[in-house]
Amino acid sequence: MRAVVQRVTQASVTVDGHVVGAIEDGLLVLLGVAEGDTQADAKQLAEKICQLRIFSDDADKMNRSLLDAGGALLAVSQFTLLGDCRKGRRPSFVAAAEPALAERLYQQFVTDVRALGVCVETGTFRAQMEVALVNTGPVTLLLDTRN
Repeated sequence: MRAVVQRVTQASVTVDGHVVGAIEDGLLVLLGVAEGDTQADAKQLAEKICQLRIFSDDADKMNRSLLDAGGALLAVSQFTLLGDCRKGRRPSFVAAAEPALAERLYQQFVTDVRALGVCVETGTFRAQMEVALVNTGPVTLLLDTRN
């Protein structure tokens, strides 16, 4: 699984002109599921993201996790994170999981984050979405369960 994690002061996702998920302080997670990913990958990634020490403490050092800060998480599925652009001009998405597996593991990730006590909002799987955010810091991290 691949994730782009952004620390935000606000983020939202809109489908067909309607906001389907929105958060204030917390993390926006764009999540891609690769062929061969498992429930163990979803759980590992959920725990890692929620425990990343990327929020400021009283000394303005990145020393607090999402769990410590009490922030929320907006999870948005994004198969294009698995795009391979090494050849030609059109990305190849053969590394992305087929939709049924991808949706199941996306939902498992959301369940695992909620189990840690984090308020989670989501986008709509396989929908054309518009994502808006205010990245603070800016802090943006790339995570991959295979690396």
